[in-house]
Amino acid sequence: MLTTLEQLETLYGLPHERAVRKEIAFLNEDYQAMVRASPLVVVSSSGADGIDGSPRGDVPGFVRIVDERTLAIPDRPGNNRLDTLRNLLQDPRIALLFIIPGIGETLRVNGRAQISIEPELLESFAVNGKPAKSVILVQVEAAYFHCSKAFVRSDCWNPEKHLDRSALPSAGAFHKRLNDGQFDAETYDREMPERVRSTLY
Repeated sequence: MLTTLEQLETLYGLPHERAVRKEIAFLNEDYQAMVRASPLVVVSSSGADGIDGSPRGDVPGFVRIVDERTLAIPDRPGNNRLDTLRNLLQDPRIALLFIIPGIGETLRVNGRAQISIEPELLESFAVNGKPAKSVILVQVEAAYFHCSKAFVRSDCWNPEKHLDRSALPSAGAFHKRLNDGQFDAETYDREMPERVRSTLY
């Protein structure tokens, strides 16, 4: 097992200068373009009960660039586990991974977050007349693009490699197994498309 930084650096070597220089403490023009193009961001946080990684998705640009050091992420109705929000109330550190369909490079942003429920801000994120439940305000401390190797290796964006939904258990099947068979998976799955559609916002 690796137990020291010296062992780690001996095994992997030091990062190339380019890998160090790409990290900056604000969102430059190129990084802002990536935020605007992204319909999906993975939000990572930590708190007393553990760590969490949660996807947030909407139309490209749903994460608002307030300025080069501030982002605003609307929070929409979900399952009310509130793992991310609970964590941020305990520990404001946050990490974001912006993903853009068809693009290999991703954008990583680290910073500190606050949760706003200011009415005008929530209303500014309204969709179909429904304001955001809350807004995560992120003060950017570090931003850098990540190379495409993970997506090249995984061939993630190749439609020919995409699984048919029937290849894995349905959401209802997951619940049924987790409830020792005492769950109506068929009804749950049948009603799910309308349930999702009607509760997106």
